[in-house]
Amino acid sequence: MIKEIEIVCPPGQQEDESALKKIAATSLNISPQKISALKILKRSIDARGRKVLYRMQVQVFLDEVYVPETFTVNYPDVKNSKPVIIIGAGPAGLFAALRCIELGLKPIILERGKDVKQRRRDLANINKQGLVNPESNYCFGEGGAGTYSDGKLYTRSTKRGDVNSVLKTFVAHGATEDILIDARPHIGTNKLPQIITSIKDSILNAGGEVHFDAKVSCLLVDFGRIEGVQLASGDKIMADAVILATGHSARDIFEMLHRQNILIEAKPFALGVRIEHPQEIIDQAQYHCEHRGPDLPPSYYNLVEQVDHRGVFSFCMCPGGIIAPCATDLNEIVVNGWSPSKRNNPFANSGTVVQVNLEDVKGDENDPLRMLRFQQEIEKMAYNFGGGHLVAPAQRMVDFVENRVSGNLPINSYLPGTKSVALREVLPGWINERLRKALPVFGRKMKGYYTNEATLVGVESRTSSPVKVPRDKETLQHPQVRGLFPCGEGAGYAGGIISAAIDGINCASAALRVLA
Repeated sequence: MIKEIEIVCPPGQQEDESALKKIAATSLNISPQKISALKILKRSIDARGRKVLYRMQVQVFLDEVYVPETFTVNYPDVKNSKPVIIIGAGPAGLFAALRCIELGLKPIILERGKDVKQRRRDLANINKQGLVNPESNYCFGEGGAGTYSDGKLYTRSTKRGDVNSVLKTFVAHGATEDILIDARPHIGTNKLPQIITSIKDSILNAGGEVHFDAKVSCLLVDFGRIEGVQLASGDKIMADAVILATGHSARDIFEMLHRQNILIEAKPFALGVRIEHPQEIIDQAQYHCEHRGPDLPPSYYNLVEQVDHRGVFSFCMCPGGIIAPCATDLNEIVVNGWSPSKRNNPFANSGTVVQVNLEDVKGDENDPLRMLRFQQEIEKMAYNFGGGHLVAPAQRMVDFVENRVSGNLPINSYLPGTKSVALREVLPGWINERLRKALPVFGRKMKGYYTNEATLVGVESRTSSPVKVPRDKETLQHPQVRGLFPCGEGAGYAGGIISAAIDGINCASAALRVLA
């Protein structure tokens, strides 16, 4: 017999099988000896009360053998099958490729950047010397932006597809099984490269192709139907289906589509700063204790407030994390955050942003690239105020709210360095004022948040794509180009690793219907 119940335990017992069996037995009013095994289905931390607790949904096996699930992959050989071109090797592209293989199609991934090993050298140059390679950086390369910026797997996109299937695919390629049960699953930047490499190996072993340093410069379209792509090298690759999964920072792709008169649309996004606190402050606020202790993970937060009829919200919160330089071109500053698997750095950071609507940006209303241009202008301004070499403009939190340039800045995790400036000169006035009003309110919601020990680092501007590539809701094809499937974050249909992976899967399934 198997029964499903919720059990609650204090920190320190969440992985103690003997203790959990006793709690389950008490709940079921039976002897612990009758429980042959427990399977944890979901696990979360409840910090609402004065005592922090773990809550777990578990299956209790009573006098029954529990056989642990195994996670393996066994893909068919598609070497000689119909090809599908996939532009981009981020989560949308990789999972589109795996789904193509499952459906008997041959994926050909074209990635402008490098593989994970070679990409590390370019990231080192970014962090140590402030030098950006426009083709290989935190956003471009094998695995996309997620590979070296965290691997958060938390999503609300449950209606778009099978989230658990995506998580199991990660486990089959090397992720820990904890991601299947944790309420906020996370892999960690230190572990993701090996997992991404394993996924690539599965694609290659099944007869798919993965090409690096393969930048697409033109879509080959004839009478409204895709025929293939042309690379910057001049080479042409032909296929009747192309999945466009290039991510939200591939600005040249948006320019290419516009140049080829393929419909794109301006899209709202969000803009602000990345805010870093000592992790200890966040732990004290969320766990109601002086010291977190070894049995609890570094705490996170999620804050949102309406200010002057506009949402101000935290975004991509990284406990025990690092602020990273994520520019994709010269003379621009873009910051993001990531955490290693143990989340053991002394700082916590989060994007804190304000929604940017179409009517906020002046210019030709018919220009689909006007939001992108606005984004570029802010990033270049941040670079200029930082003074070069990816030094980022920064300000203490209370100083920012009180319009005072900080006399000095706290030690922080941003490796290229920070420079004390008045961020009101970098951010648009309506963004600046809403942030100034929101931060003290956040401080009233979370004790200790509003402090001059916190640093605002500018700018957080790649929250989502500033361009949307339209597609038909049923066929997922571009309305003007049959066989072209806009996909993932870059096209405006995802917001994170899991939702991008699901969208890649859905686009691959749609491609089969076209090629059948």
